[in-house]
Amino acid sequence: MKICFATNNKKKIEEVKAALGDSFTIVSLEEIGCREELPETGDTLDHNAFQKARYVKDNYGVDCFADDTGLEVDALNGAPGVYSGRYAGEPRSDERNIDLLLKNLNGASDRSAKFRTVIALLLNGEEHSFEGIANGEILKERTGTGGFGYDPVFKPVGFDKTFAELSMDEKNEISHRGKAVKSLVQFLK
Repeated sequence: MKICFATNNKKKIEEVKAALGDSFTIVSLEEIGCREELPETGDTLDHNAFQKARYVKDNYGVDCFADDTGLEVDALNGAPGVYSGRYAGEPRSDERNIDLLLKNLNGASDRSAKFRTVIALLLNGEEHSFEGIANGEILKERTGTGGFGYDPVFKPVGFDKTFAELSMDEKNEISHRGKAVKSLVQFLK
């Protein structure tokens, strides 16, 4: 089955391709001729995921899925949440986002957090959504060089490594996106 993953994030595409295996052919936005930035104006992850998927379906006529992910930190009342990618403003920068997060958590004793991913699927005229959550904590400094986003400071529950220190396969087994993709795959099969 061929389906478009409505993202420009090459690392997300790599993670999802690895999780989906050979049963699916993932095409990128670039491969369908979509070079513009997809809209993300919602105030929830669900809204943004469906907004992106509908944009691709409406403008390119392709069945697709889109995701939106947020890091929700308890001590920050769920922030950065839906604004995780642009937490430190534009242009988007993983490094500046992490710097601001660590600054805002300076002195906080509760560093618990969770990553949450929502995947919106538009297929055969129907809409479906899938969610994945990974609980963990925010470390006081970066550790590891893999992954992207907040991975160097997020240590999942039950592990002594950050997402940035795990292999892609290890991360896909336990991550928010990996869990949401597993639900998507189960549905598609």
